Amino acid sequence: MIRRLNENDQEVCFKLIKTMPAENLFIIGDIEAYGFDQEFQKVWGEFNESGELVAVLLKFEENYIPFAAESFNAMGFAEIMSNDPDFKMMSGLKEFTEQIEPFLKQELKRKRQSYYAKCTKLDGNINNIDLKSVQKALSKDAEALVELINSIPEFESTLTVERKYRELKDGTSRSFFILADGKMVSTASTAAENSMSAMVVAVATLENYKKKGNATKCMLKLCNELLLEGKDLCLFYDNPEAGAIYKKIGFKDIGFWMMYTYK
Repeated sequence: MIRRLNENDQEVCFKLIKTMPAENLFIIGDIEAYGFDQEFQKVWGEFNESGELVAVLLKFEENYIPFAAESFNAMGFAEIMSNDPDFKMMSGLKEFTEQIEPFLKQELKRKRQSYYAKCTKLDGNINNIDLKSVQKALSKDAEALVELINSIPEFESTLTVERKYRELKDGTSRSFFILADGKMVSTASTAAENSMSAMVVAVATLENYKKKGNATKCMLKLCNELLLEGKDLCLFYDNPEAGAIYKKIGFKDIGFWMMYTYK
């Protein structure tokens, strides 16, 4: 049986999704922030014959994210999505989205697959790396951070100084960086932080300062702080070369993250 979840279902919902905090980063964060009944956010759950919650479907604006602990009613989730006039996107772990995809009525516009990796412990071999050059960003560093991030062509970033300033000030994101020759040359940040997990994003280095270990240092400082807070870390990557760097730090692949856009 599939039904809408409400505040009374919070305990049983969190019991399911918090068993895998990195995998459910977005679902956990959105429910913690906005609950179960907003105009832009709704949550459905599937219960088995024993009355146990086995799957969750979260709607945030035009995007839907599924998660399941066992086999689930993919057709039922697809019907909910297809009957929503706001539906434009689906994202989530491939093992769930690929079951829903065949039942969706809308015409697919774009489909993107990225590696999804998580880290619960840093590799012990990195303990000897000197991180003294890495600084934690304050709100006053927003402009320099945005200039660096927006200068990386593959990011296709539209980040604004106003948004980065707000994120650093209210603590919804954190960034670390390295200076060289009087300018910011490397950085790593978080996004979608919640009580149990965080996503590592915008790992970047200026072209002339690559292959010096700067990005690795920024990531180590960032990841260590988050892990000390008891949070699981996750990230997307497309480039296996970048993936090799992340794995040296302690990240391990946990599957593929899919992003679908529909007409």
